[in-house]
Amino acid sequence: MKCAIVTGGSRGIGRAICIKLAEEKNYHILINYTSNEAAAKETLAKVEELGATGEILKFDVGNTEEVKEVLTAWQENNPEAVVEVIVNNAGITRDGLFMWMQKEDWNNVINTSLDGFFNVTNFFIQKLLRNKYGRIINMVSVSGVKGTAGQTNYSAAKGALVGATKALAQEVAKRNVTVNAVAPGFIKTDMTQEFNEDELKAMIPANRFGEAEEVADLVAFLASRKSSYITGEVININGGIYS
Repeated sequence: MKCAIVTGGSRGIGRAICIKLAEEKNYHILINYTSNEAAAKETLAKVEELGATGEILKFDVGNTEEVKEVLTAWQENNPEAVVEVIVNNAGITRDGLFMWMQKEDWNNVINTSLDGFFNVTNFFIQKLLRNKYGRIINMVSVSGVKGTAGQTNYSAAKGALVGATKALAQEVAKRNVTVNAVAPGFIKTDMTQEFNEDELKAMIPANRFGEAEEVADLVAFLASRKSSYITGEVININGGIYS
């Protein structure tokens, strides 16, 4: 059984990625979530409606012990399963000006994006290398590439993930494992619903917010065999806001 794992896969961009990968029916989809079980079940139902298979895995990507425990138990229950695609999508924001930022808001944002990448990818990386095939896709952000005021913590987390993507790509390329980052701009999701779209779209050359499905199309391409000569890249998908 060939599998793709999507962290933070229950809602928003993560859900769109699960659905897009399900449409292609190449993989059994592992949908990770932390708290919203109802949303995760809804995503799984959509995956199954498309004729694909999947399951939900509850763990906090930033919690090293929990990640190991859940993934080890899953692997033991599915000895034949091979994870070929890892989409590190889980992320949180705790926006605020740096001068007033609490240490907790700094740590939580960094842990989810950066430790989350380490915990999940590190668990599977030796298996990918042994199989001589893999696709690792890290969801970063326009904030991690250009920096965004009020998001010093999020920009730091995603910027670090950009560096990790480029370094790991060089380590594993000989084994036919690619590592790329996708940097969305303003995308219509729960995370951006508080934003004033009319005001912000004036800054965006494409004059609109992106759709989660558009990001999912790019991720699905990077997760496919068609992208085998692309690695260590950060691909912006932002309507021209930063290019």
